[in-house]
Amino acid sequence: MAIKTYTPYTSSRRFVTRDDFSDITKSTPEKSLLVPLRKTAGRNNTGRITVRHRGGGHRRQYRLIDFKRDKHNIKANVIAIEYDPNRSARIALLKYTDEEKRYIICPIGLKVGSVVESGENVDLKIGNALPLSNIPLGTQIHNIELVPGRGAKLVRSAGSTAQIMAVEGGFANIKMPSGEIRRLSLKCYATIGQVGNPEHENVTMGNAGRRRHLGIRPTVRGTAMNSVDHPHGGGRGRSKGHNHPRSPWNQPAKGFKTRSKKKWTNVYIVNRRPKGVR
Repeated sequence: MAIKTYTPYTSSRRFVTRDDFSDITKSTPEKSLLVPLRKTAGRNNTGRITVRHRGGGHRRQYRLIDFKRDKHNIKANVIAIEYDPNRSARIALLKYTDEEKRYIICPIGLKVGSVVESGENVDLKIGNALPLSNIPLGTQIHNIELVPGRGAKLVRSAGSTAQIMAVEGGFANIKMPSGEIRRLSLKCYATIGQVGNPEHENVTMGNAGRRRHLGIRPTVRGTAMNSVDHPHGGGRGRSKGHNHPRSPWNQPAKGFKTRSKKKWTNVYIVNRRPKGVR
């Protein structure tokens, strides 16, 4: 995959970049693996906006991804690499020997014609899924389960990868993309390799229309508001620094720790992510 630029025939076009989608081999999704996806516009079940700046955007359908990889010791051929509008990574369409088809997150190096498998004693190949107990130290992994049998929850976005640092007492120490080191059960499954489409972070939207197409609505600066509307608002003329960076609900926005000190998963975090890493 490469980043495509444009001739700047308008001022906004100068900064627009996008994927060239050269890694995509199939343009239409597998119909049997599609389900409807209803938009919420950031609202919860009571109609209140809980996530701001959401709404509109192109209609999408959800692709059912096999995060559990529970079809053990049955080989599957990669028959297509597809685009997924619901995530930054590409997805690979697998066809098992019993004719069943499933989608998985596509790692770097997985191509049409590759053979993948999941199970306790499968080979250490790109795209194969194994329990952490059977993966050597230092191996790059992604699509990691947090609780055994519940499906992968960690390291699923484009270009991300984790690494096994140590094993002791039925747990593996995993270094996350953020730098955090977390303990996970050796029974948890993970997939070998790094998630594909690593150039995704270099794509520049460039103009407002592309963001609206993705369902992202405009964001107004707090300093442009009145004092009744935002902690940064008000003042005669431009004013800056009269209030520390805060959210509209007056919660500190930089460096304030919002994670609960009583959260039960705190005991599984060996080292926190470095300061300043988001």
